[in-house]
Amino acid sequence: MTQVIIDGDACPVTNSIIELTKGTGIFVTVVRSFSHFSTVIQPDHVNVIYVDDGPDAVDYRIVKLVHSDDLVVTQDYGLASLLLNKAKIVMHHKGFIYNQENINTLLEQRHASAQFRKSGGRTKGPAAFTEEDVSKFESVFSSLIHNYFLKTED
Repeated sequence: MTQVIIDGDACPVTNSIIELTKGTGIFVTVVRSFSHFSTVIQPDHVNVIYVDDGPDAVDYRIVKLVHSDDLVVTQDYGLASLLLNKAKIVMHHKGFIYNQENINTLLEQRHASAQFRKSGGRTKGPAAFTEEDVSKFESVFSSLIHNYFLKTED
């Protein structure tokens, strides 16, 4: 059974994913820590799993949940690197797909930035997430689910 798994603590496209998978037969699993608890009632195709607030608890649960035909959405490069050989597709909420060619560069950049900050340097945070970013994600995500997950209906 195909599912979309969302690293849900800080994912700005969760609602887009839920909306775009409505009526497709694709299930969505949102994994969040208890500090991000919500009382919002989700549609039937959405399951929310809460885990302890400990470091990487969400990541560990996602690694346990993922299957080879799943699509995972995360902004965490470390988690993405762990999932590349486990999930069918691993993507960032800005719409790019993680792969063997780009993951090492992303991890190296993250490490270099962390080292720079550790030595007293300051780095800029990520750019603000815009409506244009949402549109780009939705376009890429829609293409992926139609090309990889809904092919049997064509």
